[in-house]
Amino acid sequence: MSEQQPDYAHNFLGTGHEAAERRTWWVIGLCTFMMLAEIIGGWAFGSLALVADGLHMSTHAGALLLAAMAYTLARKHKTDPRFSFGTGKFGDLAGYTSAIILAAIALLIFYEALNRLFHPVNIAFNQAIPIAALGLAVNLASAWLLSGGHHHHHHGHGHDHDDHDHDDHDHDHDDHDHDHHDDHDHGHHGHHVAIGRDNNLRAALIHVAADAAVSVLVIVGLVLARAYHWLFMDPLVGIVGALVIASWALGLVRDTGRILLDMTPDQTLAARLRAVVDADDELLDLHLWRVGPGHLAAILTVKSASPTRDCAYYRARASQIGPLSHLNIEVLMSA
Repeated sequence: MSEQQPDYAHNFLGTGHEAAERRTWWVIGLCTFMMLAEIIGGWAFGSLALVADGLHMSTHAGALLLAAMAYTLARKHKTDPRFSFGTGKFGDLAGYTSAIILAAIALLIFYEALNRLFHPVNIAFNQAIPIAALGLAVNLASAWLLSGGHHHHHHGHGHDHDDHDHDDHDHDHDDHDHDHHDDHDHGHHGHHVAIGRDNNLRAALIHVAADAAVSVLVIVGLVLARAYHWLFMDPLVGIVGALVIASWALGLVRDTGRILLDMTPDQTLAARLRAVVDADDELLDLHLWRVGPGHLAAILTVKSASPTRDCAYYRARASQIGPLSHLNIEVLMSA
């Protein structure tokens, strides 16, 4: 005996999806404006450093464009039946790609910094410091715009796919149980933050934060190099910046890669789900994976000890555990 609802719309987008999409486009607009202003100004005033920073800003805008397109595609195709489990993973795919780009940028910065450490070049301090300060200002403004669209309602839009009635009372019950769990089970709070995390927005923020961190390091390095003639400070802070960016990129690759490979996102939740079923019956098979920010899917095969326990019974048991937006249950009767 099994129960599911295959024709239900698989909308597994995060709660702040549209707000994050709008703000990402705003930041792209800001970066594009600054890019054009720096390149045109650089050519007009003969500043190669300004042109170079403008070209650097174009890579920044390109990475953010990847995030914005992921938001837009996920929204436009959220009801497309070709996506069996919705489009919630578009953001994780974009985040993974951004992480690879970040890692490549870190490698290039590291290589250039090492080269300059052994082969110092003259620096136009009076020109370079204001450009670095301008870059920092743009990055801080970008971070402010992006974080303004970041909501902390990680588990909204919960849907259970295992009962045909799908009544509002049960939906509210699920939400209540989960809110109660979030408020009082602080030991597992980190797991639920990870489940609800928007990795697309996270990747965009990391790009901005990485740029801001490098800008701060560059300003410090340039000021010290100018004040004390420590030319090695400029490449040294470049190496530090590259290591910081590489660390952030590695974390993003690890987290998004786990989701793209459908790894169990929360071992604690899986163990609790298994314990709830195994208390009276036998859970033969369990699949638990993340289908979007704040959305988990699960497939359960249960060997039931009682003929009165149907799919609705196990759905009610599972709803006590946490946010299961898509739940398929197969019940096998004991011989």
